[in-house]
Amino acid sequence: MHTLIENLLAEAPVVLDGAMGTQLQARGLPIGACPDVWNVEEPDKVREVARAYAEAGSRIVLTNTFGATRIALERCGYGDRAAEVNRAGARLAREGAGAAALVFGSIGPSGAMLAMGEVEPEAVEAAFREQAEALAEGGAAGLVIETMSDLEEAVLAVKAAKSTGLPVAACMAYGSGKAGDRTMMGVTPEQAAEGLAAAGADVVGANCGPEMETMIAICARLKAAVDLPIWMKPNAGAPKLVDGQAVSPMTVEEFVQGSRELVVQGADFVGGCCGSTPDFIRALAEDFA
Repeated sequence: MHTLIENLLAEAPVVLDGAMGTQLQARGLPIGACPDVWNVEEPDKVREVARAYAEAGSRIVLTNTFGATRIALERCGYGDRAAEVNRAGARLAREGAGAAALVFGSIGPSGAMLAMGEVEPEAVEAAFREQAEALAEGGAAGLVIETMSDLEEAVLAVKAAKSTGLPVAACMAYGSGKAGDRTMMGVTPEQAAEGLAAAGADVVGANCGPEMETMIAICARLKAAVDLPIWMKPNAGAPKLVDGQAVSPMTVEEFVQGSRELVVQGADFVGGCCGSTPDFIRALAEDFA
C-alpha cells in the first residue's frame, strides 16, 4: 500500500469533498460551459471552492480538472493548454485548502469512445499521462480517476497516473442495468475492482451514478472483490434546477445516514458527488469525528 494512503487510513473513514461543478455554477459558471478553464479564467472562484470544502472538514480536496485531458479540452478550445489548466488546478486547490487538507488531482473520461474506434488507446493514454504529470507538477499529493464507464479507458488512466509515483484511486460510475449496478458500458463492480487493481490502483471505488441504496450495495461488492481500500462519492440525489441553481433533493441528514452505511459496508474514503455542498461535508465530518 502506498505510504500516503496508509497514513490516511490510520484515521479512517477519510472525509472527502463534495461536488465541484454545481459549486462553480453557484458562483456564476454557465450551465454547459467547461468548468476546467476557470482555473485560468476565474482562479479566485476555483480557489474559493477548495477553501470551502477544507474549512468544512474535508481531509482530501479534489482539483477542478475533471475534464482537463487534452482530448476533452479540445471542445473548449483549450486543448493546447491542457498542461497549464491542470497545473493551475492543482495550485489553486492547494492554495484554497492550505494546511487543512491534501489535494488529489481529478481525472475524468477523455470523452473519446475507445470502443467505437474514435481514437487509438495510445493517444488516450498519452493524454492521461500529460494530465497526470501536470497535476503532479502543480503539487497534487494523489490522483483520482473518476466517473469512468469504460474499463479499458479507466485502466489506461490508472497506468498513466501510476507513472507519476503518486497514489491513485480509481472509480467507476454505475447506474445502468436493471439493478443500476453496471456502468454505461456494462461493467460490474467485480469486473471493475479486479481490472483496476490489476492495473495498479491503490484504491478502488465508485462515484456519481445511482441512488444511495444502490451505492451501498455496490460498496459491499467492491469490498468483497478486492483487498484494497474503498473510495465512495455518491450523489446527494439527482440535482434539480430551482431558480437557476442546482438543488439536491436529499437532506443533509439522509446523506449522512447513507454515508454511515457505506462505512459499515467497507468504505474507507467517503464524500459526495453531484448535489453535495460544503454543508453536507461539514455534517459528515462532524458525524465521523
